[in-house]
Amino acid sequence: MTQKRDYYEILGVAKDAAQPELKKAYRKLAIKYHPDKNPGNKEAENKFKEASEAYSVLNDDNKRGIYDQFGHRGLDGAGHSGPSGFEDIFSSFGDIFEDFFGFGGGGGRGRRVQRGSDLRYDLTIDFMEAAFGTEKTVSIPKLDTCEECQGSGSSEGSGSETCSHCHGTGQFIQNQGFFKVKTTCPYCQGQGTIISNPCRKCRGAGRVEVTRKVLVKIPAGVDSGSKLRLTGEGESAPTPQGTAGDLYVIINVKRHKFFQRDGTDVICAIDISFIQAALGAQISIPTLVGEEQLTIPKATQYGDVFRLRGQGIASLRTHRRGDQIIKVIVKTPTKLNKKQIDLLKQFDKLDSNKISNKLKNLFKNL
Repeated sequence: MTQKRDYYEILGVAKDAAQPELKKAYRKLAIKYHPDKNPGNKEAENKFKEASEAYSVLNDDNKRGIYDQFGHRGLDGAGHSGPSGFEDIFSSFGDIFEDFFGFGGGGGRGRRVQRGSDLRYDLTIDFMEAAFGTEKTVSIPKLDTCEECQGSGSSEGSGSETCSHCHGTGQFIQNQGFFKVKTTCPYCQGQGTIISNPCRKCRGAGRVEVTRKVLVKIPAGVDSGSKLRLTGEGESAPTPQGTAGDLYVIINVKRHKFFQRDGTDVICAIDISFIQAALGAQISIPTLVGEEQLTIPKATQYGDVFRLRGQGIASLRTHRRGDQIIKVIVKTPTKLNKKQIDLLKQFDKLDSNKISNKLKNLFKNL
């Protein structure tokens, strides 16, 4: 008589392995040695049965306790002989095989409630609309519940009949090798019923193609790529018992001619004269909400940056507004009259910090 292998060794786990670890190990072996993946392989079939027997014992606290104390003999004395065949294996571990192979033993879990398809709509808005929020009404083409039959697919006064092919179960059971495989009934599409007198408007589909207007509320702070979810505004379910899908609105924000965006900050560039840069000035700056006075200090240089706190875009999460960042561009005049030229020449003679003097001193030091 062939001596049985240790159950822990078969599953490749330690003797103190917890239930989740046992289940994971058994699943791995069941997939590897599944007879449908190893047709005609007697060795794989035996290992499949061996792993199933080991799991049937170690997954049962009472049987595991007897096995840990007395070994295989203790189980024989308790009347345990392991799964007798593949039908017995499925009845014991149907949940495992349904998760991994899509079928199992027993009566099944019933038909799932069907859900309508989700829809996507790409919406382009202006920069200011994104900054402060807005509302838009969009037209969405979709499949919606037929108003004439209320989604039943049947004409008024008639109903549906039990599918004679699957006898109302919505499933076919087919034999594949050692196993029974459940598939959706192709005649009733898994509904278990067939419409005898279809609705004239939807022709039994329960849904019709329509275009619905949907109000989209866009919060302040959205940016290109922001996704808004409108629950239940997608397509209706194929059956009255199902739930509608969702509508996802993808935002695209147009560029602004003056402002650029960096997160919640807005960036802009302003031109000032070299006189304003040298002597300082008070200038008006466009902001998202109107004009703001900005002080340009004396000796401002090209590229200097100023910041207006709280004048940016609101955060979608915190609603706190970012800043407005202003970059200064010092412009050189291109059209000068004679008096201006004379004055600049006088200024040049008095300028001890001009670049030419600095270059002479640099070469002297070299």
